Amino acid sequence: MNSYVKNMVRFCVIMLIQIFILNKITLQWWLQPAGFPIFIPYVYPLFILLLPFDTSVVTLLILGFITGLTVDIFTGTAGMHACATVLLAYLRTNVLNALLAKNPSEYYSQSPSIKNMGWMPFLVYSGFLILLHHIVFFIVELWSLNNIGYLMLKIVASALTSLLFIIAYILLFTRQTASR
Repeated sequence: MNSYVKNMVRFCVIMLIQIFILNKITLQWWLQPAGFPIFIPYVYPLFILLLPFDTSVVTLLILGFITGLTVDIFTGTAGMHACATVLLAYLRTNVLNALLAKNPSEYYSQSPSIKNMGWMPFLVYSGFLILLHHIVFFIVELWSLNNIGYLMLKIVASALTSLLFIIAYILLFTRQTASR
């Protein structure tokens, strides 16, 4: 399948999952102890994470903005998702450069995946960028560092849950033929 068509289908599937399923549920890690945040897992950054290695930074930034803006439109969050996703798109290439043995542009027409990177590098790559995305999103959302404990708890709980949903997506929707 053509890379453009494959990524357009992936964008639609991820957006449908995020907007019509995940945004409709709220999760709690425990039975609502005093002050424990309720949160929504965000898997839509996975679209940016799974774009081909040779995607230019400008293209990543544009697609990051479109991805975040799409979620913002359906959630009424006034650019908060776009802000966090553009940062994720900007940092993606640097994180890949740090994790991969060769330059990401040498992986012609390939995407970051467990098959291409192995489990640990892919989990570090996605986990680090998801955590950064969530830090930016929740700081912009709360717009205050007065209750830093609440903020940290919300970031960690949401990032861990989002990463679990991302792993589930990877296992369900991608072919795993070989891993390192």
